[in-house]
Amino acid sequence: MTADTAEDLDRFRQRAGAWIRSNLRPLDHAALAAATAGELDEEEELAAIQHERQLMRMMFDAGFAGITISPEYGGQGLTPAHQQAFNEELSGFEHPSRLMVPNLSPCAAVLLDFGTEEQKKTHIPAILKGEELWMQLLSEPSGGSDVAGALTTAVRDGDEWVLNGSKIWTTGAWWSDWGLCLARTNWDVPKHRGLTVFMLPLHRDGVDVHRIEMINGSKEFCQEFLTDVRVPDTDRIGEVDKGWTVGTRWMFHERMLYNSPLITMPAFGRPATSSVSPVEVARDRGRLDDPLVRDLIGEAAMLDLVGSRLQQRIAQGVRTGHLSDQGAAIARLFGGVAGARARTITFQIAGEAGAAWSQHDGAAAGRGTDFLMRQAGCIGGGTTEMARNVVSERVLGMPRERSVDRDVPFREVPRGPSSDARSRA
Repeated sequence: MTADTAEDLDRFRQRAGAWIRSNLRPLDHAALAAATAGELDEEEELAAIQHERQLMRMMFDAGFAGITISPEYGGQGLTPAHQQAFNEELSGFEHPSRLMVPNLSPCAAVLLDFGTEEQKKTHIPAILKGEELWMQLLSEPSGGSDVAGALTTAVRDGDEWVLNGSKIWTTGAWWSDWGLCLARTNWDVPKHRGLTVFMLPLHRDGVDVHRIEMINGSKEFCQEFLTDVRVPDTDRIGEVDKGWTVGTRWMFHERMLYNSPLITMPAFGRPATSSVSPVEVARDRGRLDDPLVRDLIGEAAMLDLVGSRLQQRIAQGVRTGHLSDQGAAIARLFGGVAGARARTITFQIAGEAGAAWSQHDGAAAGRGTDFLMRQAGCIGGGTTEMARNVVSERVLGMPRERSVDRDVPFREVPRGPSSDARSRA
């Protein structure tokens, strides 16, 4: 369906709003904050995931899942404007947030961009129904922010590939079904030219998912150990040794997360800025009339508005060809910096409750934890330092910084003893 033949936007908005109000519960901010902070135990987490799977199925059955995805793959074939309208109507109501990122974007987005017809027809409808949950297996224990320096290997064995290695910092891998995995298939070419992307079930022989316990007791992150995992060549995404072509687009989708036309997420109060509205914090602290607080609320609103408009402008620029995919780094950079500032703002408004709080402090409770974690948004999904490099070199055309591994066969790049042993495999 094209933009010209799509359902009238106003009629769609009315239909969507009526369905949302009749079928979804008001958003439980306390439960969302607890989930975001990793405060749920295993049983509670699994129950929450199951509920979100059910929400996703409800949306699919009602014709509101995959709003911009082709009907050929189970979607509705409508426009980004229709998705935006649905998101606006969704504000204040529950939604399957864990099934959006990275499940729909970047994972489903990568499948749509590079998957075969069989792969898309098999997996996209299952994702839209909540039957499959996908994660991205990118970061490695030895790689830091250098995604292209992947040491996880994939060796061809007839019609199959044998994967060995480890991935890390995968949020929710223990309750997920599939993963997109970047692996090295050629050690005798420079690092960007010897990568291939595969998809693999996370619960199969050879895949050991280990939950990482953080200092605060949270176990949201996982490390995956791959030992002789056999993957059929039919589960390869894109061409052999051309995985960086897939990876570049993959990174674009990751940087554009909350403005992706695939994402169903309330249009206001997105986690890109702060998990709690500064207005709510000010109201619960009795500070709505404080001039300083009102200035801070205005600043937070400005960050939300600018971030939203910036993402829309960049998305339009990429779609029309006026801006390369690398322009997404601009939004990534702004989102990280603005997110840290927004959490600082809510902490400032919380006052003394930001340092010590109880359950009676309402929205002000937990803002101290948010403040301490404010830099997480500048690290996860690629650091803001990396975004600055991309903006300067790939968008503005400034000279690239010196690299010792450029145009060098990856096998010859200096690494530690354990890495060297793997490179000889």
